[in-house]
Amino acid sequence: MSAGLNLIAADLGASGGRVILGKFNGRTIDIQELNRFSNVPVSANGTLYWDILSLYRGVREGLTAAQSRMDGIDGIGIDGWGNDFALLDRNGRLLAKPVHYRDDRTLGMMEKVFERVPREQIYRQTGIQFMRFNGLYQLFSLFYNNDPITGIIGTFLLIPDLLVYFLTGSKISEFTNATTTQMFSPHSMDWAKDLLGNLGIPGDIFIPAVKPGTAVGGLTRGNACETGLSNAKVIAVAEHDTASAVAATPAEDDGFVYISSGTWSLMGVELKEPVISDLTYRYNFTNEGGACGTFRLLKNVMGLWIIQECRRCWERRGQKYTFAQLEEAASHAAPFRYFIDPDDDVFASPDDMPAGIAGFCRDTGQDPPETAGGYVRCVMESLALKYRFVFERIEKITGKTYNKIHIVGGGVKDRMLCGFTACSTGKG
Repeated sequence: MSAGLNLIAADLGASGGRVILGKFNGRTIDIQELNRFSNVPVSANGTLYWDILSLYRGVREGLTAAQSRMDGIDGIGIDGWGNDFALLDRNGRLLAKPVHYRDDRTLGMMEKVFERVPREQIYRQTGIQFMRFNGLYQLFSLFYNNDPITGIIGTFLLIPDLLVYFLTGSKISEFTNATTTQMFSPHSMDWAKDLLGNLGIPGDIFIPAVKPGTAVGGLTRGNACETGLSNAKVIAVAEHDTASAVAATPAEDDGFVYISSGTWSLMGVELKEPVISDLTYRYNFTNEGGACGTFRLLKNVMGLWIIQECRRCWERRGQKYTFAQLEEAASHAAPFRYFIDPDDDVFASPDDMPAGIAGFCRDTGQDPPETAGGYVRCVMESLALKYRFVFERIEKITGKTYNKIHIVGGGVKDRMLCGFTACSTGKG
């Protein structure tokens, strides 16, 4: 990097977004938060949607705030979560709000897909972990159910790509995020159009993926006028948030395992090539694109979503807790009393998360927790032990011994979970 760069990063998460200004002077980066906004899904007529226009407004407000702080911006990048997408018509108009990955439209879709293309064949082509909310099953559900929208699709865009399109008017597909969908082939480095064709999904709605670092273009005239950033260029960064987080891991070698900790926990290693083998298929590991042409061999583990949903449920009942209060209560709860599998389907999108935990405990012969602290400690200990389970499988797959675990993402603020993870794995 050259000296004197002013850069803006818009980082979108499952519960909120933020716009950050980074000033690079040739040696260090000074970071300032420009804007923070919530990301709250909206349920309408039985479908759960992302409020995409609210996110777009939040990004633009951050860009506007940047203009007042300096003379010029050298680059703008957006990252976000994977799999969820928007569909444009042939005139480039948004056909509908993007549907949330926790919506029920994917129920039973994996089995329907496997009736047409064998499960192992899909894995061999894509190298991606099987999860019912993968973009493959979300998109297939529309074609399987003969949704009228399928007849007028012009372009498929993932969420960060859609916001780039709103800002610039240019349609792109970025490599790291494309790989998450289970519709991209690391062998051909292109969309798996044979797989898609066998499922009745037209390949011409997909744009060839570009590498992270590709310049997209300037803001549209309207956006440039509103934000005051007339000369700013948008860059297709590593748009999957985990790809960006791993690229920023404070390590000088590759001898470590990372956990990107937040709503989800993504635990793995970064490699030069994907690992698509009998063992990774059996362990259901995923190979997602990295920031510099690498691949992230990892396992998606349910993360702090479980705590977030418990807190939301308790608040509906009039019991309001801060995260600090919950952690303090958990520190006084009895250790090793209850255990759950965080990845059990019961925790994917329950109406009542504490009831889901209690039900899992009863079904596995355990008495359920009796206090909020007990529930939180149960989740924290269970996550830490699941990390150890995944860590041991990573070492078996790669044939390497790893002495360090780097935790990145919002979950690093959770000292209890970080401490439990260090104790369960024996790694610092």
